[in-house]
Amino acid sequence: MTEPKQVASTGHTSPGTGGDYDPESIPVRSAATVLILADKPDLQVLMLKRNARSIFVGDMWVYPGGAVDPEDATPEADAVVEGLTDNEASEALELDQGGIAFWVAALRETFEEAGILLARSPGDHRLVDLSVPELEQRFNNHRAGVNSGEVDFVDMVRREGLVLDGTGVHYVSRWVTPLGPPRRYDTRFFVTAMPEGQQPLHDDDEAVHHQWMRPAEALALNETDEMLMMTPTVSMLGRLARYDNTAEAIAAAVGNTAQQDEMVRIRYGIEGPGRIAWPDDPDYSAADPRAESGMVRWPGRRPSK
Repeated sequence: MTEPKQVASTGHTSPGTGGDYDPESIPVRSAATVLILADKPDLQVLMLKRNARSIFVGDMWVYPGGAVDPEDATPEADAVVEGLTDNEASEALELDQGGIAFWVAALRETFEEAGILLARSPGDHRLVDLSVPELEQRFNNHRAGVNSGEVDFVDMVRREGLVLDGTGVHYVSRWVTPLGPPRRYDTRFFVTAMPEGQQPLHDDDEAVHHQWMRPAEALALNETDEMLMMTPTVSMLGRLARYDNTAEAIAAAVGNTAQQDEMVRIRYGIEGPGRIAWPDDPDYSAADPRAESGMVRWPGRRPSK
């Protein structure tokens, strides 16, 4: 399968070849995104609609996430994660070191964009309950400060006597933006369960709407262009659709039940940047082997043609 235009995979058409533009000069930034699941009563996933003015994937439906910031990769950030070491995180991501920064970024972005705090008191398996109005207001104020840059996320967690949940957030996928867009990301996808006692709330800046969606429903709306999505978003929905509830999906992520030959490893198509070649495409063997732009651990179906 090849994508008819790059918007399907990146949210942008290529800026073209005129002038001095060199797509290979665009740096690839590390990023993290989180699929937040809940049973309502059937399995649903939280999706955010990006601001149409966004430089990257404007007007698209996405999962909470964003770039890994330098502040996510500090000893202070490492120290507020409970239940996961940098060695364990790095091994899971197949990195030499620094893997835990992706978890910190994932949890920070979830708080910034969706208002969900995946943190708890040290030694407590229950995530923080923000249903008490006073607590909810206090953390809403913290969130506003984090989003404005006036409050450091890691410092806020530490001052509140909390730790970030390193055990309930599970790595399931990796996607790299193809050549062409003005921004490129090497994004790690994670999955977690929606904590009790909290409610999602988009930030009205980067995200202008949020909605709980059944995976099959979201896929159907994408097919009719009622919900615009990138290829990674669609692919993850397709895999999520095979599970009946949050517990099943999380168990598959924890146990990594997909066999090696079920993993999806995607390359750029022979037509060039912006085209995607899947393992069962006829031209996959001829695609650029250097450009492995995706990996999915969950078994399931690929996006429909």
